[in-house]
Amino acid sequence: MTRAAPARPAERPPEPRCLLTINGGSSSLKFATYALDPAAPLVAGRIERIGLSSPLFTRARAGGAEEQQPVAAADHMGALQALTAWLDEQDLLPAIAAAAHRVVHGGPRYSEPQRITPSLLDELRTLSAYAPEHLPAEIQLIEELGRRCPEVPQFACFDTAFHRHMPRVARMLAIPRRYDAQGIERYGFHGLSYSYLTEELARLGPPGAAQARVILAHLGNGASLAAVRDGRSIDTSMGFTPAAGLPMSTRSGDLDPGLVWYLEQHEHLTAAEFHRMVNHESGLAGISETSSDMRDLLALENTDTRAAEAIMLFCYQTKKWMGAFAAALGGLDTIVFSGGIGEHCPSIRRRICDGLGFLGVELDEARNTDNAPVISTIAARVTVRVIRTDEELMMARSVARLLESDASGHTG
Repeated sequence: MTRAAPARPAERPPEPRCLLTINGGSSSLKFATYALDPAAPLVAGRIERIGLSSPLFTRARAGGAEEQQPVAAADHMGALQALTAWLDEQDLLPAIAAAAHRVVHGGPRYSEPQRITPSLLDELRTLSAYAPEHLPAEIQLIEELGRRCPEVPQFACFDTAFHRHMPRVARMLAIPRRYDAQGIERYGFHGLSYSYLTEELARLGPPGAAQARVILAHLGNGASLAAVRDGRSIDTSMGFTPAAGLPMSTRSGDLDPGLVWYLEQHEHLTAAEFHRMVNHESGLAGISETSSDMRDLLALENTDTRAAEAIMLFCYQTKKWMGAFAAALGGLDTIVFSGGIGEHCPSIRRRICDGLGFLGVELDEARNTDNAPVISTIAARVTVRVIRTDEELMMARSVARLLESDASGHTG
């Protein structure tokens, strides 16, 4: 009797074509895949503690449970290799139609997402001195994905692009004019977040809400504000680098430039040591001497004066910038809180808004405590909103528009 051949294992159906987004931080890599008409992510995850002890790879499919595993990620290249290997195991790698990268700095030239070419990569290498904490790792991610998936078109989504049309007076720095010719000016960052929030405000708010006078507050590990009128940035708190503006988790925010000379003379601090101090040893961590995480500081503030002062300074400086931006806007119609702190810390929002009643800001305490979408009172002249930001979705939307435009051009 002839024996039947063993049954073949059922083949997994091919995955639908998708967009991949890659958002590289200083020690993390966030990713997501989206349908070509982006909405909620199909798959999303992150690799954390890159270059540190015990890197961890976390991911989940839409509607599925989160999975975690340790991963070898001594640098961003190792993290991307781990990610692409996993995508390949899931049969997702062949489905990628295009990849979008968050690129922190586009310099003076770029105000829109761009397809990545060898010449664009050369420009980004030249710009690395503008953002040494970010650009080298982002370039490494682009190059490694290009080696792994040479047929996949890659796009750069610039975090500075949202602010490129600020008035010249808002971009100028009061230093010798010859530096202006070298591109040394206020650039601003968190542009992907602000682009998303502006689109969401247009979707959620009453007609004209996004065209009104708006302050967007992206408050997280990095923190900044943007003054937006008619849907366009007219000013922002970060400057030539992301270290300027508000005090942040480990960044100083604005400082007296005389500190450079003083610390060099009296502490023998080198330029490299000063750079490390203002980017990695200052902000909430430097003032509190305990933690850079606002949740930790809130838990400690009643027993630790240093934690209380760190919170106080953060809220005071944010409130002060809001007042300045209301003046630049000629009034105020809407405030939007976003980012990890802005979305999840009612007491921080309350402290920032306390004292802004002269502008028409009035919080509803119950709504604020519940993290409601609108946390201002019904009678308040200024609407205060909480909107969860989504840089990855903004990247996917931008690239989907470019792909659609390219297709229309090719077929037209």
